[in-house]
Amino acid sequence: MALTVPLPRTPSDGGVAQWYETRLGWAAADGSPVRLRTGLRFDVLDLPADAGAAVLRRIDLSGPVALAGRRMRLLVAAGSAEELPGLLDWLEWGGIALDLTAVGTGGLMTAPPPPGWSGSRGAAVWLRPPVPGREVEPTLPALVPFGSKAGTGGGISTDLVRLLDTVATQCHRARLLRTNTSRANTRPSAGQPLAFS
Repeated sequence: MALTVPLPRTPSDGGVAQWYETRLGWAAADGSPVRLRTGLRFDVLDLPADAGAAVLRRIDLSGPVALAGRRMRLLVAAGSAEELPGLLDWLEWGGIALDLTAVGTGGLMTAPPPPGWSGSRGAAVWLRPPVPGREVEPTLPALVPFGSKAGTGGGISTDLVRLLDTVATQCHRARLLRTNTSRANTRPSAGQPLAFS
């Protein structure tokens, strides 16, 4: 009879890395904090948290989503990071500052503590955690072949093009709102006339 040793439920880096590697089959990089290797099982879209919250209100994503400070990380199909610049150009978002990056092959993502584990204050957390025992790939947004529908056959919740269009729109809106808010909070000097258009 084989003896199974339970994984520790502490936030130690060794226990966290072991959980990701044994329960999910995700590669973790050596070091502290634990970081997950991207480009193998998934890529990551990194965007401002306010834009990410708006995206989650508009699109039903079934894949994992993490929050790290003021940044949200949406897991997408491996290889998606390479497609990002071309897709944004095709969607006519090329050349617009969106505060959006994609992390793919050779990249790293800070690993939130596994679901149910405690983490340090301010650490990354899962908003939609990965599920042990369930393959992550079918839940991730990916490029859908022309003429196919997302969510059929492969179980994909949404296609990458639709997601990127929504992400770009929300990143742009969030940036404009932040800019307008900061302008509204600055008062004109005493001798400066107000301009109306």
